[in-house]
Amino acid sequence: MPHSEKMSPVDTTWLRMDRPNNLMVIVGVLKLAGPVNVDRLEKAIVDRLLVYRRFRQRVETRPAGTWWVEDPDFDPARHIHRIRLPGEGGDPELEHFVGEQAAIPLDHAIPLWQIHIVEGFQGGAALVVRIHHAIADGIALIGVMLSLTDEMHMLSGGGKAAGREAAKEEEEDDHDDWLHQMFAPLGQALKLGGKLSNKGLKYAAEIPSNPGRALDYLREGTSILSELAGLILMSNDSQTPLKGKPHGIKRVAWSEPMPLAEVKALSRGLGCSVNDILLSSVAGAINSYIADRGETTDGVEIRALVPVNLRKEGRQIELGNRFGIVALELPVGIDNPLERVFEVRRRMDQLKKSYEAPVTFGLLSALGYAPKIAQDLLFDTLLSRATAVMTNVPGPQFPMSIAGSQISQIMFWVPQAGDVGIGVSILTYNGKVQFGLITDAALVPDPKAIIAGFRPHFERLLYHTLMEHEGADDEAPAQSYAAARRAEN
Repeated sequence: MPHSEKMSPVDTTWLRMDRPNNLMVIVGVLKLAGPVNVDRLEKAIVDRLLVYRRFRQRVETRPAGTWWVEDPDFDPARHIHRIRLPGEGGDPELEHFVGEQAAIPLDHAIPLWQIHIVEGFQGGAALVVRIHHAIADGIALIGVMLSLTDEMHMLSGGGKAAGREAAKEEEEDDHDDWLHQMFAPLGQALKLGGKLSNKGLKYAAEIPSNPGRALDYLREGTSILSELAGLILMSNDSQTPLKGKPHGIKRVAWSEPMPLAEVKALSRGLGCSVNDILLSSVAGAINSYIADRGETTDGVEIRALVPVNLRKEGRQIELGNRFGIVALELPVGIDNPLERVFEVRRRMDQLKKSYEAPVTFGLLSALGYAPKIAQDLLFDTLLSRATAVMTNVPGPQFPMSIAGSQISQIMFWVPQAGDVGIGVSILTYNGKVQFGLITDAALVPDPKAIIAGFRPHFERLLYHTLMEHEGADDEAPAQSYAAARRAEN
């Protein structure tokens, strides 16, 4: 009899969130520099990915719930496909292909993943990876992709360590106690998704070993319930061209990588985090996009739903969904870049003191038990008040390779649930920052127009910083500084 495991409530929630106009599929792209031995590459993917049992299991719905069931007819050839892009086969063609794939449902009769090997891409190859959100969240996907690399494969003893972690993950206790799930993440270290090391989380670290403390903290005024009420009752963000009803046709675009050293230098000068600088640049790019379309930007607030990793440190390669969500209002309407970045910092500091991430994780777990109609009703309400989903993930800061071919670029996008039509992705790898966008064509048919504003708004912030500190009277110092930083890297 095929091995089967009951799906956790939170993974069930994400499985049921699929809609024709917004699929719950995480899309990743890895560019590989040539030369690439495609046969060796495909063998490495199969050997290293199938260490995770979940990639050999399909979904089966039973009266007692939803289950992961071993696929008796599993065949890697149904999941891994080789293609060549039309025309010149460069970034524009790859962006178009990725957008097409983001709108194609995965086949639920087989395990919910697919990889396209794009042969001959820029003299090398590219991997376009699609994994259903029920299998893994974005942090886990990055962990899985890194476990495919030659470096991690060697460190794990030929995949044995990854296999042990995968087995441990899949054989953990059942997920019936959703209340425990709601409180346990409060004490878990936040790794790749951005750390929220704050007083509240330090207090909450005691809860997993002493659940009784949860009631103490509630009595002491730690307002978990008020956090939940705040999420449900939050007002709508601004109505902009980015907000509306998605139709399901997707567009994807990404920027040229930018040296991370430039961002770190500016963050030190301003006393802000790297994250604050990048988010402020995103807000500036959106400001320009809206203004260029003849819309006013005064007072515009764009709410972005930001996933926050809730895994214990060292558990990034485990599958499943273990993240909460915080709602960040981007101050798009602030035109002055210095005012904007300090407002972003202030808002991020407030979020770091909140319990939004673990509370939303508990909510997602609870909804896995609820009827789908109740889940849809609540999420339609919550998601209608947001415009975008945004991820900011620090990847490894050294070069990595797969099957002997170096990874030159990594990108990924988490899905946009409900009627959210914009996905923003910021990822750092090998000393560079990568900004990517996935949009619904009915809302933003030209994501490149937003991408194009990311670097200029970073340099505009740099210019204003130099003006403050050095009294510069034109933008030449900022451009010279940026050019110097690029030359260093």
